[in-house]
This record gives sequence, C-alpha cells and structure tokens, in this order.
Amino acid sequence: MRNATKRKIEPQHGPQQNKKHSTKPPSRSQANPKPHEEYLDEKRNLEDLWREVFLVGTEWDQLDSVYQYKWNFSNLENAFEDGGFLHGKRVYLFGCTEPQQACFKDVEKVIFVPIIVAVVSPFPPSDKIGITSVQRENEEIIPMKQMKMDWIPYMPSKDRLKSQIFILSCTQRRAALKHLKLEQVKKYEYCLPYFYHPFKEDELEQSTEVQILFPTEPKPVFCTFDWQFDDLEEFTNAVIQDEELSADQKDAFKEFVKERVREAKKANKEAREARRKAIEEMSEETKAAFENIRFYKFYPVQSPDAPDVSKKCEVINRYYGKAHEYL
Repeated sequence: MRNATKRKIEPQHGPQQNKKHSTKPPSRSQANPKPHEEYLDEKRNLEDLWREVFLVGTEWDQLDSVYQYKWNFSNLENAFEDGGFLHGKRVYLFGCTEPQQACFKDVEKVIFVPIIVAVVSPFPPSDKIGITSVQRENEEIIPMKQMKMDWIPYMPSKDRLKSQIFILSCTQRRAALKHLKLEQVKKYEYCLPYFYHPFKEDELEQSTEVQILFPTEPKPVFCTFDWQFDDLEEFTNAVIQDEELSADQKDAFKEFVKERVREAKKANKEAREARRKAIEEMSEETKAAFENIRFYKFYPVQSPDAPDVSKKCEVINRYYGKAHEYL
C-alpha cells in the first residue's frame, strides 16, 4: 500500500506581474525550465473505514477526545488487501473503546483507545444489543434498532473491494440527545454488542451467583450471593454485622435473596432449553457457519500522530468472549 505518489508540477506560463522588464536574453535553463517533482500524501483506500464504524458503549462526550487523534488502522486495511486474511470474505465490523493510561507528546493521561472488531460470518452476528452495567439491577437484550443501530454495507471511496464489508452504524444524532430523557441517553453508554453462540454454554448458564440490590434506607444493599457456596443465614448475619442492613430487616432480606435465586435458576434452565431447541431446529449450513465464525480484534498501530497503545488483550466483551486473534 503506497503512502505517497510522485506528481509533476508543470511550469506556470503567462504574463508576469509586478516585475521589471528585462532585455537580457534568457538562459537555456530559463527558456526551458524542467518540471520539478514533489511528494504528496496519498490517502489510503480504507483509511477512513474505522471512523465510519460506531464505537458502541462510548460516552457521547468522550467521542471528540477519541477522534482528536489520527489513529492508524493500517493493520485492518491490509487485512482486506490481496493476500490479507479478510480478503474476499464477508465481514461485519463494530467498534468500542478501552480506557488506557498513555503518554502522548510528554503528557500522560487516560485516553479512550478505539477498537475495531471484525466478525467473519455469512450472516450478521446478531440483530440485538445488550444493555448492562453495575448500576443496573438487570441486563436487557433488545433489538439494536431500538437504539437506532443497524448493519449497513460499506462502500470505499476509491477502489472496489473483493470483500463484503458491513459496519455497525448508529443514526442517533448527538444534537438531538438533549431531547431524550437522561435514562435513555445513559443506555447508549451501557450498550454492548450482543452475540449468542448456541454451541457454547453461556457463562450465565453455569453461574451460581446472583446480584442482590435490596432496597432500603439510607442506601440500598448491593452484594453478590452464591447459592452453591454461601449459607444464607451466615451471609445475612455478615451483612448486618457490616452495618449495611438493620436486624429488623433480616427476614425480608432473606426472602428477597431466595426470590432472586429462584429467578436465576429458572432463567438458567430456560436458557439451556432454548439453546438445545435452537440446535435441534438449525440447518446443517447454519451449524457449519457457527462452527467457522471468527472474531478478530484490531488495535491502532503505532503512529507519531496518536498515543502508543501498549496494553492489548484478547477479550472483546462478556457476550463475544475472546477473539480468535488480536492485532
């Protein structure tokens, strides 16, 4: 991939203004000036690809801080070139950010680093989005269109590609956020791209933990109860001893925990049953597609125009799990 191109600059002809007329004959070099050469930066074909991908879960007021740097995703661009591992494939791209402590131009601070995830699949990995956070008691799995997100085809500005690229886009305008309720605005910050693999048991199906958010004054009790390892009586006494719960609320708290455990066990059972049924009804073609699906996680490459990204990890999120390869 070329980063520069030679262009000949032809000599300018025509009347010269504000110059004194000379009777001296021009020299050979003046009469026939040679065109000089200069190097101009040539924009790469997919240089803006990463900027077209919506960075899911990033706070709206942090987006400008991400785009202020000229991040270089030439590793992603090269993957689509002839000989690259994404060349000729059907690929779905979504973005996110990871906060990192980084130094740029002798200034060290927390920077939100853009990440692009490529999913190689014959069909969209999901049409849903997960909404979850520590502050929310329950997670939500909703159609991504409710958050004005959708997969759209990407068309490069120059050369045609052998690959089929679809990007996760969001049509929510930042200027219109002021017309939304704060809770709806915050939902965008809690979004996670959702993926469900029917052949892999979900972590929630295996988990024996439940998040407890017991409403009480002056502040609610927030804790995690493991029905496999925790004894409810001892657990409740410990909460009271830590002065997070009054003794007169002990029975109400225990009933609250029991109800959450019943709900979690029921949800786990339903999830396992739904997965079993989905596999039974799945065509052989779809089964093969799930077996061959691949996730690639791209970090920006080192560039003088952006902070150096030193920390990299293979984990995408709780739904996608780990990438098959991270670069």
